[in-house]
Amino acid sequence: QVQLVESGGGLVQAGGSLRLSCEASGRTFSSYAMGWFRQAPGKEREFVAAINWNGASTMYAESVKGTGRFIISRANAKNTLYLQMNSLKPEDTAVYYCAADMVYSIVAKTPDYWGQGTQVTVSS
Repeated sequence: QVQLVESGGGLVQAGGSLRLSCEASGRTFSSYAMGWFRQAPGKEREFVAAINWNGASTMYAESVKGTGRFIISRANAKNTLYLQMNSLKPEDTAVYYCAADMVYSIVAKTPDYWGQGTQVTVSS
């Protein structure tokens, strides 16, 4: 079992940047594929990005894929997952959740473990 705690959210102006962090504790962090999801007000939670256990493979939602705006990474030695968010837009406003699963193909869909979320608000 793994426990996940997100941090780094806040209020930022459009065009700005934030880096979210997710610190894991419990079972060995490198055993897990990791992901980021977000939930905007009145909308369902959606997948944002995922990374495999050693960082060699990443995947992104179509809404951010190819834009370079969001970059997922991990530091296994620090038990920490990151999401670098650049050129933020008001529509990026949401609660961002960190997630974990033993299976990379699953972490983007129905991960077993979730953090409590961190609020990101982008003002126009």
